[in-house]
Amino acid sequence: MQQITNTILMIRPVNFRMNEQTAVNNYYQKVLKNILPETVNIKAQQEFDTFVEKLRAVGINVIIAQDTIESDTPDSIFPNNWISFHERGDVVLYPMFAENRRLERSEDILDLIESEGFVIQNIVDYTTAENENLFLEGTGSLLLDRQNRKAYCALSPRADEELLIEFCEDFEYTPVVFTANQTVDGERLAIYHTNVMMCLAEEFSVICLDSIDDKSERKNVLKHLKKDGKEVIAITEEQVTNFAGNMLQVQNNDGKKYMIMSNAAHQSLTKKQIETIEKYCEILSSSLDTIEACGGGSARCMMAEVFLSKA
Repeated sequence: MQQITNTILMIRPVNFRMNEQTAVNNYYQKVLKNILPETVNIKAQQEFDTFVEKLRAVGINVIIAQDTIESDTPDSIFPNNWISFHERGDVVLYPMFAENRRLERSEDILDLIESEGFVIQNIVDYTTAENENLFLEGTGSLLLDRQNRKAYCALSPRADEELLIEFCEDFEYTPVVFTANQTVDGERLAIYHTNVMMCLAEEFSVICLDSIDDKSERKNVLKHLKKDGKEVIAITEEQVTNFAGNMLQVQNNDGKKYMIMSNAAHQSLTKKQIETIEKYCEILSSSLDTIEACGGGSARCMMAEVFLSKA
């Protein structure tokens, strides 16, 4: 099984703004004052386009879907939460916490992927869990170590343990479960997505261990990472607020590896952290300031990895 891919799906926004439905438990979102909504969307589109250009310039395949104005989907730019693509031809659809994010699920995306020559064998659909108010938001909630068949998951209102176990049984992963917290107005509250505080690359992991308050859980996560030979790069809670956990390792068509992140994440890293990452791959960063502020997500959230085989 491959851990990294050379093809990603990205969705260009048409109605990007701060999503009031997700802000209830995504404490990274901000209202940008004195900026018109249209301006926010234009800035997000500009950041998106520049980001895509940078990825394509180094030989990474980017499949772009255009969002449509008909559905009110302010978070459509973050497709990795509702869909994932797997090597054996499986596509997984996930149950979403915010009602307006459920509108992002679209068969047009599957048609687009197939039109690019990829073969979809099977669709695994967990979305009926929404009827019971149970959620598991894709590779936002699940950090998949595809090579070692482990699924790291920080439980939260958007990551239900029973659904995680069901996914792991269906796809033959071992669950590594913990809770990751952040301080909000002096209170420790669950971080909404695992991929905000943790990133899994082939040879290393970037992780905010300080956010795992339970010592035995922290020890268990470290045990799994080290057992699988991953070098652990610990980041601080302050770096997490700059989206330093929200990175993704991808490769280009020649197999050269890149760690993709935002400028804010890149600038928050120490010299030593950068050197450690660069032992394994090149860093590619792009300015995503508007997307990060209003969306409360960053580079990783914008990329849904395609592991399907081609016809």
